[in-house]
Amino acid sequence: QVQLVESGGGSVQAGGSLRLSCEASGYTGTLNRMGWFRQPPGKEREGVAGIYTSGGTTYYDDSVKGRFTLSQDNAKNTVYLQMNSLKPEDTAMYYCAASTIVGGHWSSATWYNYWGQGTQVTVSS
Repeated sequence: QVQLVESGGGSVQAGGSLRLSCEASGYTGTLNRMGWFRQPPGKEREGVAGIYTSGGTTYYDDSVKGRFTLSQDNAKNTVYLQMNSLKPEDTAMYYCAASTIVGGHWSSATWYNYWGQGTQVTVSS
């Protein structure tokens, strides 16, 4: 089993920055991929960014490219999502996810088997 604990959400004005953290514990050695998803009010959950734990290759949704940066600290079993130039449309509940499943697309929630409890990000105009 793997447990994920997120932190770092909050409220910010447009143009501001936030950094989300996700610490993994448990059988973290089995993980091959971690990601961040978000779910705006009344909408479906969508992939924001993903990272393959071996090698650190990152992927981003087009809506956040150039503004968000995903990184990992293997010693702390933690991934970070640095969010800059935030926009009101970035407002959502953000979820950290982790996967032991081989294959699938990084942005598909179906391919992740562990989830955090979520952290709210609110961007005001």
